[in-house]
Amino acid sequence: MTDPVFVDLSTSPPPEGSLPTTASPAPTITFDGPAAYPGDVTERLAADAAPIIARYPQARSALLPLLHLVQAQDGFLTRAGIDFCSRQLGLTPAQVSSVATFYSMYRRTPTGEYLVGVCTNTLCATLGGDEILRRVCDHLGVAPGDTTADRRITVEHVECNAACDFAPVVMVNWEFFDDQTPDSTVELIEDLRAGVTVTPARRSSMSSTVESGVWSSKNSQLTITTGAKSQAALHSTCSTVIRRSAVVSPGATPRWSQTRRRISSPP
Repeated sequence: MTDPVFVDLSTSPPPEGSLPTTASPAPTITFDGPAAYPGDVTERLAADAAPIIARYPQARSALLPLLHLVQAQDGFLTRAGIDFCSRQLGLTPAQVSSVATFYSMYRRTPTGEYLVGVCTNTLCATLGGDEILRRVCDHLGVAPGDTTADRRITVEHVECNAACDFAPVVMVNWEFFDDQTPDSTVELIEDLRAGVTVTPARRSSMSSTVESGVWSSKNSQLTITTGAKSQAALHSTCSTVIRRSAVVSPGATPRWSQTRRRISSPP
C-alpha cells in the first residue's frame, strides 16, 4: 500500500537566505517474477485474451480485463504478465505499468492462499467494517494489502462487495460471508489457517466450499483450480452485474428494511 502524501500549502514566505528544498524522488516501481511466460502458458493466455480483445473497437481498451487475466494466472502482476499485455495490445511495457500501478485492485506482491477482502464502503463501514479490518490486521500482524509470513492469508479492504443488505460483508477468495463481526471474522480466518472447511453464505455454481489454490486461467471461464471464484471471472467481461433474489415469507420484514432499522436505531 502506498503511504499518504501531505503537501504544505502555507502562504508564508520562506525564511530569508533559505535554500529551496528538493523532494526526494519516488522509488522506482518494479514487477517481480519471470520476464516471460513459457510457450504453452503464452498460447493458453492468448486464446483466453482473443475474445476479450475482440469486444473492443480499439485493442488497448481491453487492458484492464487483460491485467485481470494475467493476475489470475500468477496471483499478482509479474514482469511476464506486463510483457504479455503489452504484446497482445500493441502497447509499451511503460504504458501497461502506468495503468497497472494506478488501480489498487491489481497486486504487485504475491497473494496468499486465501484472499480475505473486508468491505469498508459506506454501509459496511457504518455497521462495523472498519473495526473488522482493524481487528483482522491486528490479529495477523499485517497491514491492509499485505500477506502473512506463512503466505496463507492476504488481507485487503474493498470498496463494495455489492451485498449491502448483508453488511458487514467479508469475502474469501471472492466468496461471500455475510453479517460478520470482528470476532466472527477472526474465527473464520483461524479456521482457514487450521485447514477447516468453511462454507460461504451463498454457494456459487463454481464451488460449495472455499478452498485454497492458485488462480488459474485453465479455461475460458477463468475458474480457480480448486473451485473458488477467481478475480478474473468477476472482472474480465467488464459487464458483470451481480443480482440476488430473496424469498420473503408472508408478514416477514424484507432484509433491506432490517438493515435500515439497524442503522437508524440508537445503540
